[in-house]
Amino acid sequence: QVQLVESGGGLVQSGGSLRLSCGASGIPVSKYHINWFRQVQGNQREFVASITNHAEESYAVAVRGRFAISRDSLKNTVDLQMNSLSAEDTAVYYCNAVDPTTTRMYWGQGTQVTVST
Repeated sequence: QVQLVESGGGLVQSGGSLRLSCGASGIPVSKYHINWFRQVQGNQREFVASITNHAEESYAVAVRGRFAISRDSLKNTVDLQMNSLSAEDTAVYYCNAVDPTTTRMYWGQGTQVTVST
């Protein structure tokens, strides 16, 4: 059974930092494309960052230079370091894993990030 669990969300002041973690069980994160998405209530879920099975990283324009994605194969986690946070980053952040061969997809339950001004 595959399970993705996000953690690390919370309340932070504008300009602050948070580090989110996506812990996986049932799949090796090193062999999957791992993505972070975020969603504001009433809006569509939007792409934030990803790391492929070949460790290639990509970022949404809105977070480039402020967020960094990293993978720990031993812990089987993918983290999202978020710096210089602003109110526009307030959202529920979701971890997503995609099998590069079958494109089967898994989602976590999400973690709330709230940035106060």
